[in-house]
Amino acid sequence: MIDWHTARAHCLAMPGTSEDKPFGPDVLVMRVADKMFALFDAQPPADDQPTTINLKCDPELAVILRETYAAVQPGYHMNKRHWNTITLDGSIPDDEVLEMIDESYRLVARGLKKAQRQALGLD
Repeated sequence: MIDWHTARAHCLAMPGTSEDKPFGPDVLVMRVADKMFALFDAQPPADDQPTTINLKCDPELAVILRETYAAVQPGYHMNKRHWNTITLDGSIPDDEVLEMIDESYRLVARGLKKAQRQALGLD
């Protein structure tokens, strides 16, 4: 099952990813260059609690994922058309969760300037 530690490590393994806490000590933001692609709790939750992660998503795919998985909801405190909140409770296959993270990264990276993408080896 994908948990907080696995999700964070997966995000940080992508080219040009950094993390910060611009919204205070409780929210961890993952960025590619200076653009957000994932937000989640700054600390892992207690052992019996699942963590949630906000990820950017293509609007049409966002609707499909919400209809497919109860653990996928419109983005909490985000643009609900472009962001999903995913509860990492084990109900979504691990490869699907990792693909959602990857897709969020790709969508955001695609919006970077060409020079930024090239510097990260994405073009």
